[in-house]
Amino acid sequence: MNTFEQFEKNESDIRSYCRSFPVIFKQARGAELITREGKHYIDFLAGAGTLNYGHNNPVLKKALIQYLEDDGLTHGLDMYSDAKERFLETFNRVILQPRGLDKYKVQFSGPTGANAVEAALKLARKVTGRSNIISFTNGFHGCTIGALAATGNGHHRGAAGVPLTDVSRMPYANYFGDKVNTISMMDKMLSDPSSGIDKPAAVIVEVVQGEGGLNTASADWMRKLEKLCRKHDMLLIVDDIQAGCGRTGTFFSFEEMGIKPDIITLSKSLSGFGLPFAIVVMRNELDQWKPGEHNGTFRGNNHAFVTAATAIEHFWSDDSFAKSVQAKGQHIREGMQKIVRKHGPDSLYIKGRGMMLGINCPDGDIAAAICQEAFANGLVIETSGNHSQVVKCLCPLTISEEQIDKALKILDAAFAKVMAEQVANQAS
Repeated sequence: MNTFEQFEKNESDIRSYCRSFPVIFKQARGAELITREGKHYIDFLAGAGTLNYGHNNPVLKKALIQYLEDDGLTHGLDMYSDAKERFLETFNRVILQPRGLDKYKVQFSGPTGANAVEAALKLARKVTGRSNIISFTNGFHGCTIGALAATGNGHHRGAAGVPLTDVSRMPYANYFGDKVNTISMMDKMLSDPSSGIDKPAAVIVEVVQGEGGLNTASADWMRKLEKLCRKHDMLLIVDDIQAGCGRTGTFFSFEEMGIKPDIITLSKSLSGFGLPFAIVVMRNELDQWKPGEHNGTFRGNNHAFVTAATAIEHFWSDDSFAKSVQAKGQHIREGMQKIVRKHGPDSLYIKGRGMMLGINCPDGDIAAAICQEAFANGLVIETSGNHSQVVKCLCPLTISEEQIDKALKILDAAFAKVMAEQVANQAS
């Protein structure tokens, strides 16, 4: 009998991750996933960056269980609640104020990152009175229509079924290589009334392009982009949905770059527990919404308020956690550098920042084969990139050094096998 019969019979063919990892998981702890049969896998996917603090983090779980046992509010539309008050106070005190963002407000959008992006784009258009948005090559912002219009991925765009409009695509940092100044190119086009680029309401950008292949923007490029936004009266939206909440070694991916976005979108690891939760963080003066103008049944998640506030207090009250992420990121990078040197110094290279790292392979087939081989030996890891050619590490930030070493060993063996087969095939 087919183990997956129930899923194949009743679940839509839209399912995707399960095709790469054809087992039934029953439990998860920290950086491990455990199947029905009791097999353990190290998780280098972590909910596509949603589980920065690991599966079932005990500190967060304890807070949530206590809240449930106390009959804390489960759902309350956007009414005031004790849990929401605590989250807002904690987020402002621990995250926003120390980073000079105390003159910012928080909007609770729908529960996903795409909801936050939709709200941010809608707000930018409302405030400026303009409809056009600038987004970037290889950017990914979600699969709802507004967010999808700003997303570059052709596979997702092709499923829209309607024209995806009011977005002008620009080349991301180093899209044409180190020698081409893409900011100057944008400035020229925005300054030319005959370039065909309608004056934008905003620019939306990822400091590290998660789904786009771990392309990174330098601090210099981001500062120039912010300056460009000021020159042309455009709002700067930083989509920190995957790169935020500590993934790059600081809470926000742009923290050490000397910029202050007008709007920031956060989701994924914001709840800290894998609970759906997304927010839009905006400069106070941009909060021009009328009550209920951007509505939704699930604006804020009281359970997520509890775990998010606990996570922020526990992990971000000082810089020790950030330093541990930076150290682990360096550990992973060094391990990946060894893999590159051993198995493909001329064809492999490392991409990304912090604990958002990957190895770029010659093509997507090779990357997929490496991930498949790694999974066979106990490592869950996926690909990203315009051709799915990057083997991408998004492990929990709380992973142990021993687990990192074990995962790198599995990855090393997978690269060894697949790259050797590639050489053999080329020889024949």
